[in-house]
Amino acid sequence: MNFHRPPDAALSPPTGLDARIFATRQQSVALADPLSAEDQCVQAMDDASPTKWHLAHTTWFFETFVLKPHLDGYRLFDERFPYCFNSYYEAEGERHPRGRRGILTRPTHDEVMDYRAYVDEGLTRLHASGKAQEKPIATLLEIGLNHEQQHQELLLTDILALFAQSPLRPAYRTLADPKKADASPTTQWIAFEGGIAEVGHAGGSFSFDNELPRHRALIHPFKMADRLVTNGEWLDFMQGDGYRTANLWLADGWAMAQREGWRAPLYYVEQDGQWLQMGLGGLQPIDREAPVCHVSYYEADAYARFAGKRLPTEFEWEVASAHAARDCNDLGSDLLRPMPARPQQGLRQMFGDCWEWTQSAYLQYPGYVPPAGAIGEYNGKFMVSQMVLRGASCATPRDHSRSTYRNFFYPWQRWQFMGLRLVEDA
Repeated sequence: MNFHRPPDAALSPPTGLDARIFATRQQSVALADPLSAEDQCVQAMDDASPTKWHLAHTTWFFETFVLKPHLDGYRLFDERFPYCFNSYYEAEGERHPRGRRGILTRPTHDEVMDYRAYVDEGLTRLHASGKAQEKPIATLLEIGLNHEQQHQELLLTDILALFAQSPLRPAYRTLADPKKADASPTTQWIAFEGGIAEVGHAGGSFSFDNELPRHRALIHPFKMADRLVTNGEWLDFMQGDGYRTANLWLADGWAMAQREGWRAPLYYVEQDGQWLQMGLGGLQPIDREAPVCHVSYYEADAYARFAGKRLPTEFEWEVASAHAARDCNDLGSDLLRPMPARPQQGLRQMFGDCWEWTQSAYLQYPGYVPPAGAIGEYNGKFMVSQMVLRGASCATPRDHSRSTYRNFFYPWQRWQFMGLRLVEDA
């Protein structure tokens, strides 16, 4: 079977949303291409998933929510697959335990690629029928597209988590080494007035349900750093006993740091008295001018206290982002690592390099109502015990970031491209 089969030439070529879906589906396969079949089967930890599972789960999403209910005559590729590749949708039935996805040696990698080709053919037939343009179906298709983009970033972060545990410390692939612009390490502080701000998505384009409804929030005057905290600054935190000074830490964070033996960001590696860093390009010397990454909320909060500053609220970040440049280092840059801030005026690195921890708990907005049905499980049921991150990272697809986007993780998690930016009260 042709694993990357394009839409039938006899059919009208897809445009708009349909074309974006097929391009996104092809991009997922391209991201997996540098990996062996063995690489794609292994699960680094409970929080991560095998590459093969990501490729199958995103396919299951389109099959379950779009093709099965809306394409006449559609038959499941394999009736056993929904159990294997459902993630957390209780309404869709029982599923394989998350922490045991790595034992799914079957279906094989080739069978998963056949599954993707089969579902892509179904999406092609849906496009040809004209039903893909109907609003309810188009809405589901756009959710499916954005869902797959999320899993593209997860695919990369999960393979990094896997390779970081290998004694060989392999590279995902050889990374480009662009000529670095003159770094501008001096922090500039950008002032923002307080007041009542309109926050949340305003409509007119895609958003997830957790970005709604738009509402008003009180913002006090603040100043925001024009760039992310760097590796060099974090090394100063480490050398200044930041990981050994209890009064810098929240109680839960201090307990976690002691229990887990944290003394550096997740992928820092000390060899012969020198700190190196594991990334998608393998084990490399630390770039002191690049943003620190793979730190938990607990660590970010402790560093902010060490620096005499604090983390922004998510609404401070959102208000400030309206004044930020969009020329950022994301997946479209194909650098696959955080890069030093380039000299320019105003806020930098707001939509790339690293997701930015905020001090805001992940909660529903006033008047929030989750969508009906199983798709309503996408965001709403996770609105407890997690913290909001804003922006984007070096692994975020180019058109997947916006000022209202709310990423969210537990405060102890570190394997994603997570960094921080400081603010201070004006």
